[in-house]
Amino acid sequence: MKISEAVFAGSSTRISQKPKRKLPEFAFIGRSNVGKSSLINSLCGNRKLAMTSSTPGKTKVVNHFLINDSWYLVDLPGYGYAKMGQKGRDELAAVIRDYIRNSGEMALLFVLIDSRHDIGRIDLDFLAELGEHGIPFALILTKCDKQGPNVLAAQIERDREILLQQWEELPPLFCSSSQTHRGKEEILDYIENILNTL
Repeated sequence: MKISEAVFAGSSTRISQKPKRKLPEFAFIGRSNVGKSSLINSLCGNRKLAMTSSTPGKTKVVNHFLINDSWYLVDLPGYGYAKMGQKGRDELAAVIRDYIRNSGEMALLFVLIDSRHDIGRIDLDFLAELGEHGIPFALILTKCDKQGPNVLAAQIERDREILLQQWEELPPLFCSSSQTHRGKEEILDYIENILNTL
């Protein structure tokens, strides 16, 4: 699949504020500063589409982007931003939970993990919550250009082992880099395959 058009379609903090036009949604989430906005911009071929920042916790609303006039790419706030006060964290968690659990149009949630580190407890807890609520998801390892192939392969294997302690079956896993556009084609093809089954 090629993205020929990506248009900002609105921000929301509650499910009732989503764009009125009902289309399949593919959402992206991860810990703060995992490279989510950069990946979204890479997928869409537009460096300025999603707001990127070196400051974590910048996305505080649910952003919908209309893709090829046929589906929405949804940019969710990051989770686990430690430098935000408890009240702010609770509010963001409520925004994320409301969307993930109540958006009937969400076809899949992509959960982003930094490839340079082991999957953390906060990620595992988040994935467990998805499993409890039967929410379909896939994993994207970000920043896969930041280390050599052998180190990366070892890290992927370690992450698989960590996940298998909690999951009988592993979700689809993609390696990505917003710098080299690695994984872009595979992720977009995966979205296209799902769209073809809806």
